[in-house]
Amino acid sequence: MAWTKYQLFLAGLMLTTGSINTLSAKWADTFRAPGCNSDPDHAFSHPFVQAVGMFLGEFSCLAVFYILLCHDRRSPEPQMNAGQNFNPFLFFPPAMCDMLATSTMYIALSMTSASSFQMLRGAVIIFTGLLSVAFLGRRLIASQWLGILTTILGLVIVGLADFLSGHKDDSHKLSDVITGDLLIILAQVIVSVQMVLEEKFVYRHDVHPLRAVGIEGFFGFIVLSLLLIPMYFIYVGEFSDNPRQVLEDALDAFCQIGHRPLILLALLGNTVSIAFFNFAGISVTKEISATTRMVLDSLRTLVIWVVSLALGWEQFHGLQVLGFLVLLVGTALYNGLHRPLLARIPCCAGLAGGEEESGAGERERLLGDGSVQAPDES
Repeated sequence: MAWTKYQLFLAGLMLTTGSINTLSAKWADTFRAPGCNSDPDHAFSHPFVQAVGMFLGEFSCLAVFYILLCHDRRSPEPQMNAGQNFNPFLFFPPAMCDMLATSTMYIALSMTSASSFQMLRGAVIIFTGLLSVAFLGRRLIASQWLGILTTILGLVIVGLADFLSGHKDDSHKLSDVITGDLLIILAQVIVSVQMVLEEKFVYRHDVHPLRAVGIEGFFGFIVLSLLLIPMYFIYVGEFSDNPRQVLEDALDAFCQIGHRPLILLALLGNTVSIAFFNFAGISVTKEISATTRMVLDSLRTLVIWVVSLALGWEQFHGLQVLGFLVLLVGTALYNGLHRPLLARIPCCAGLAGGEEESGAGERERLLGDGSVQAPDES
């Protein structure tokens, strides 16, 4: 069935804003500007300030939710389900996981390329699958286990490509690239814990996805904004790139923005894009399908990669192509995209039907609310 203009708009919006989200964060990392107290030019390296902006974007989803709810209630036949009453503090533990994972990923993004950053985030299905078995009592079918193993292979290939290209890349030291890649993998472990917490304690309350994202954004924005105060005094030495070598120097970030207003544009691009990306992703799942959302998220990686190459932010490496394709196959296997192909083969139609039935609940959980695509949030 052909897509409507509105469906095409939603798909384009998701792909565009999802790509802008990562690219704008990486763009901010490329700036150099003077800081406070006549500090010389230095790199804009403020991952926690960027994370605050991201949570502000997620928080704005709450406003979008109430706007849509008011509009729906004014219609002759309201269709939007506001969900049942619940304690908002149920979202506090997953919001703290989101805060830790997002901050870690922004640190990692300053150390490695935008394309590797996006590709390595595919590791989330490995840890989500394993944790769902251990703590939620789920049973993964054979194709999902194969998808996890394929994803591990893809991650190894992408990591090897980063290792080899690190010797030729002047923008990042090899040690930084390796550390950045490991931090991204570590962040996916935290994201998986967030997903398990959401499934076990939150989603049984039938909370609208936009409302869930907004509440988590609220907690993340408030807590991380307050944490910027002690971070200003925590000395971390060479681990930090700011002049005072503290964990985060928010004042230095504001001074750099004052000297280079384009940095503010990059930060606003990150904040606004995450809000539209969450809205578009949820709408794509509702109006088209969860599978389409997963495919668009994979295409987002390709767009980020192509744009990064065009802007000269990274160099082409053939192994990355192979790694991306292997990761794509792993994600497709885990999410059951191979089943329509098997169903067309007479000898495999029964196998596809059996897998479809046993894996339906898992796919609904991982794709129905879009959880497997981590917020830019992830």
